[in-house]
Amino acid sequence: MRPLHARYPFFATAREAVESADVAIATLVAEDAPAVERGVERVERALMEGTVEAESPYSWDTKSELLSYPIARIIVSLVETPAAVDKYARAEAETAYERMVADFESGDDDINSDARASLDDVLREFDLTDAVRAEPAESAHRGPDHYWVDVGPYLTYCDPDWGDDWRLVNRALADGAVRVAREELYDLLREATRRRVAEGLPFSVRGSDAGDQLASALQPHVERLRNLLSDRGSVNVVYTDTVEPDLFPPCIEALLTQTRDGDELPNEAAFTLAAFLVGVGLDPQAVGSVVGDEHAESLETRATILADSSGSQYAPPTCETMQAYDLCVNRDDRCETISHPMKYYETATQDAAANDAAPSDAD
Repeated sequence: MRPLHARYPFFATAREAVESADVAIATLVAEDAPAVERGVERVERALMEGTVEAESPYSWDTKSELLSYPIARIIVSLVETPAAVDKYARAEAETAYERMVADFESGDDDINSDARASLDDVLREFDLTDAVRAEPAESAHRGPDHYWVDVGPYLTYCDPDWGDDWRLVNRALADGAVRVAREELYDLLREATRRRVAEGLPFSVRGSDAGDQLASALQPHVERLRNLLSDRGSVNVVYTDTVEPDLFPPCIEALLTQTRDGDELPNEAAFTLAAFLVGVGLDPQAVGSVVGDEHAESLETRATILADSSGSQYAPPTCETMQAYDLCVNRDDRCETISHPMKYYETATQDAAANDAAPSDAD
């Protein structure tokens, strides 16, 4: 197993390395090997932070890092949370993209050259070697600034949501190829990676004795992720004209106080706060104005990942889960009547609006 395989575990050669190592995933899980812990972290960071980069990169050897990838694919298949596959695949692709750019732009004297992938390596991986041609560079001291990509692959990996600039009518087209800037070629490779990772996910783990045993052994990790990333199907985004922090539930108020005091929140707490703020309709870029300066950037990043066109992709955890994580504090009378922080805010805003609309004694 090469360091390159650990950096790009979706490569065909990485898959072959796993197969040739003759390592039983079921055995790793049963023994709670380091690769399992890393696989769980891989999924958790993908779903909560949009990256699969290890929090402590140097804590894992090449073997554990590589084997964590197939384990993560099993876990994300078992989580069965709406949009989990998409979030996971995008996180893997984003991390790979950052590594690709660093590798492509590094000098030939890089001491970690054995772990680097060249542009030719990646093009070959996606069968794009003959479909991408470099435009002669303006300077001999730098790489090409533009490339020509055959129309077929261009349309395959170009996402319509990227904007009008990517439409064929707005591109230079010659001899069946589209001219793209170097950075745009990297974008196409990121999309190719996302599709490679998402391919075959989710797959059925259960159904055989071995699969059932594997699912059972991973169940504690899967349940933890499910609880943390509660399905928002039963909890709607609360749309209001303005966000009223005074009406937040006590648990959220406590988390806000911690961030404003400069305390760093544990992973579960940071996710809860970011998901709640997005869920009440706060724009991700406005999160910093609520939480204070010190942790504004990290929480804004989380909020951006969690947000979609309709609000929060994942609701904050339920009150029951909040209690399990010791985040349920300062309970008040309203807490006794609800089971979710979002429901607390919804009822609080409704009561406040009713009180404002009620005639006063003076009237």
